[in-house]
Order: sequence, then C-alpha cells, then structure tokens
Amino acid sequence: MIAFSSVSKQYGGQILFVDASFQINPGEKVGLVGPNGAGKSTVFRLIVGEESPDDGVIEKPRKLTTGYFRQDVGDLKGRSILAETCAGAGEVAELADELATLTARLEAAGDDLDEAVARFGEVQARYQDLGGYELEARAQAILAGLGFATEQVGNDVGTLSGGWKMRVALAQILLARPDLLLLDEPTNYLDLESILWLELFLRDYPGTVVMTCHDREIMNRVASKIVEIDGGNLRTYGGNYDFYEAARKIEAERREAEYARQQAMLAKESRFIERFKTHVAKASQVQSRVKKLDKIEKIAEPRRFVEKVFEFKTPSRSGDDVVRLASLCKAYGTRVVHKGLTLTVRRKERWAVMGENGAGKSTLLKMIAGALKPDDGEAAIGASVTMGYYAQHVMDGLSGERTVLEELQEHAPSANQGTLRGLAGAFGFQDDDVFKPVPVLSGGERARLALAKLLYDAPNLLVLDEPTNHLDIATKRALVRALAEYEGTLIFVSHDRQFLSALATRVLELATAGTPRIYGGSYDEYVASTGREAPGMRA
Repeated sequence: MIAFSSVSKQYGGQILFVDASFQINPGEKVGLVGPNGAGKSTVFRLIVGEESPDDGVIEKPRKLTTGYFRQDVGDLKGRSILAETCAGAGEVAELADELATLTARLEAAGDDLDEAVARFGEVQARYQDLGGYELEARAQAILAGLGFATEQVGNDVGTLSGGWKMRVALAQILLARPDLLLLDEPTNYLDLESILWLELFLRDYPGTVVMTCHDREIMNRVASKIVEIDGGNLRTYGGNYDFYEAARKIEAERREAEYARQQAMLAKESRFIERFKTHVAKASQVQSRVKKLDKIEKIAEPRRFVEKVFEFKTPSRSGDDVVRLASLCKAYGTRVVHKGLTLTVRRKERWAVMGENGAGKSTLLKMIAGALKPDDGEAAIGASVTMGYYAQHVMDGLSGERTVLEELQEHAPSANQGTLRGLAGAFGFQDDDVFKPVPVLSGGERARLALAKLLYDAPNLLVLDEPTNHLDIATKRALVRALAEYEGTLIFVSHDRQFLSALATRVLELATAGTPRIYGGSYDEYVASTGREAPGMRA
C-alpha cells in the first residue's frame, strides 16, 4: 500500500532520515515510534503529500483514501457536534449535500426537473451503497464511544473545550472509514473508557492504521508492526511494542559487542605498530598492519539510550489521616455528581479515582485541592499535610519571559545547575531544550515543565489529574519509578493502564448513577475482581 524507497529528508542542518526504506501493507496496524523530533510527524506529512522527500520515492495507490488525525484541529464552530462529525465523512458527506440540493430542485419543479430526477437517482444509489442512510446512527455510536452523551450531540461544537473538539475531529475521521488511518497521538485527550473503546475499534478496523501513541497498552494490543525512527534510520519490527523493545535490546547488545570487539582489535594492532615502528626487522609487519587498519571499515560507536531518572527529595511526615471526605455533595445545576461521599485517605496510600465520563473524577480532585468548594459536606486536609496539586490548567502559571531553565531556577533558587538540568532532562528537556523560551513551548512541553516544578517540591500529598498526558513512554517510566519510591500519599486520576497498574493500592470507582464503590486493593486486583478495566467496559 505505502512504500518508502531510499527516502532522505532534512530540515537545514537537521537530518531526519537518510536512504530510508519500509513498507506498509493493506490492513496492517503499524506503530510509528521514536524520540521527540525524530521525524514521526514528517513521515505522516510525506505520506499525505504535504511535504516531498529530498531524495527517494514514496509509492502509494492513486485512489487511496486517507484520514489524518493531528493535534491541531483548527477552530470548529457553527454546526452541531453531530453535524460536524458527519461533515467529515468524505464522499458520503458530499453526496448528502448534493442530495439536499437536488431535493430542493425537485420541490421547486423547475425547467430542469428531468435532469434533477436522473441525477437524484444516481446520487441516491451511490449514497445508499456507501451506507449514507446509516451515517447519523454510526456517527452517534462513534461519538458515544468517545465519551459524548446523547443529549450533547445537538449542541454547537464551538462551545466545546479544545480537548473535546479533538474528540470531534477524531470522530470525523473514524466515521469516514478511509483506506488508511494516520493517527498522531489519538489518546492524548481521551479518558480510559474512550481509550478502551478506541482500542477495540482500531483492532477491528478493516483498513490500514499507522499511529504514534504514548499509551504502551494500546500499542501492544493494536499494533502488529513497529517502525522506529532514530538517528537517521528507519527500522521495521514485526510485532507489538513489547516485541519491539525486546528486539531492540538484543540488537543494541549485539552492536555493543561488535563495537567492543573491533575496538579491542584496533587497540591491539595499534599497540603492535607503536611498539615496533622503529624496528627494522619488523618494518614489513608494521606496514602490513597499517594497511590492514586503513582498509577496515570502522564500526561507529553505538547510540546509547539513557534512561531518564528523577529522584524525589524525602517529604516531611504527615499525620496518619491525610484527607477526610465527609458527606461530600456537589451538583452542576440539576446534574448531581457527588452525593454524600465519605472517605478517609491514610498516609502512604495510593488512590486511583476511576469512573465513566461525567462521574466527577476531576471535580473530586478539585475539591480535595481546595480549588472548588463543595455544595455540602467537607473535604478536609489532615495535620502536617503539604499538598501538591497538578491539573492541566497549572501550566497557565508559567512565566511568559523566562526559559525552561530560568523557570526552574526561579522555582528552586537553591538548587545547583546539575540538579535542575537533571530534573529538566527527566521530563524531556534535553541539552539545548532547557534554553527554550516558555512562549514557544507546545502545550505538552508546558505541561511537563509544570509537572517537573511540582514534583521537585516533594509535598507529602500529591493530587494528580491525568499526570501522564503528553508524556512519552520513556518519561512515563521515569515518573512511575519516582512515584513508586515516593514516601508520601498519592491521589490521582489517570487513563494510562500501566501507570494505574504500577501505582494504585486503592481504587475509588465513581458512577454517574449509583453509589461510589471502594476496592481495597491494587488496580490489577480491581480488574480481576470486576472483570473490567473501566466501568462498563469488558477487559
């Protein structure tokens, strides 16, 4: 379906890939991986023709239909959520518009009635063949899977937040059913329930899927091939993400061994040459070895992946009762999200707050953090508790003038440069990235900087609302390791199953209808006892 043959691409002095070749076959589910800036989005733009290779050829079928989901969705407004979703359905949407125009012509009964009748029959037949009469029903099913309530879909799409507009843009592309789906981080703004739905949708999708994704589980369960971009090379691995990691480790060990063997041989020959270069009797041997070394193709020193590491300072000890919720109530108009919730969180417990969309997960965290007042009841913090609260809006407090490093220095003036650079590196700001001004940072980079500042403080209570959004897999690993050794108390909402499995020792499951349920064990035990990974979704 898609073939890259000896493709090279660079921007100025930055080389993305050189003489790269790979193939994507019909129906394959492909994960595209590589460090930030390696060129993953460039591969997508090359496939859709928004950019051209500097060298090489990209082959694809002439009539290939493609749906490209990217992080910049534009300003959606002026139509209902349902109408906006249907408008992206490609040929079906165009045929629907033409049918509406033809219907108006038929009703007007003008001079061109015979022509309108003939065209109406052609368009209607094609529209029916493409499933046009089921379009709205399919759109509503997709929107429901992505978290939209039935009563929402008639609302103006312009009233939605950026994250929810992203869901509409994703729904448009899924509804269109193109031959090729290109998905750039499709799970960034989805909750766990929507991710589980999307996972099943993509697994059953009859077309070809190529995606970048920081959710390791969805890459494992959907992808059957991994294409890695790193250091100017593209490598293909026939398996899921776990298979890719294992194979990559074996390859790295082999390259290290080959490099070490050659370095040992070169050192031995160089010592011989140095020792006997003035010995007349050894002159011919020395010259022979010099020529031999000149002809040897030197193995380049292997690129080594350095795991990101972040270590918490030891937090001060809090009292045994860290958070006490007593008959907590909260409603938005007529919609009740919490009614009489009572719970005590004790020192060193790690609570995962779960529930379907609209169950009040973020609302609960806001009340615990003091960012929102309950209508009734109490959310009280215990003795000697110092709290750190992370939500997506905290990045708004970042300075518009400072660089990344200056922002960290302002926050922690007593820390040395090495500590701050290590902190920045653990959250994806490598080398000269620390000199980036805050205004040019992407939303994900701003979120990572805000998270780094919070975690540096090491309060004894962390309240985290979707802390893994925008973090790549390596950074998430570093965060999980740090939080696993964290000696404080943790309350969090997350849609990342690996994060949940690694950290949760208690689960609070909220529901839009019914009583909250408490599971006094880990996330894995919760899944085992309920038979589901999220409320209403079978594992």
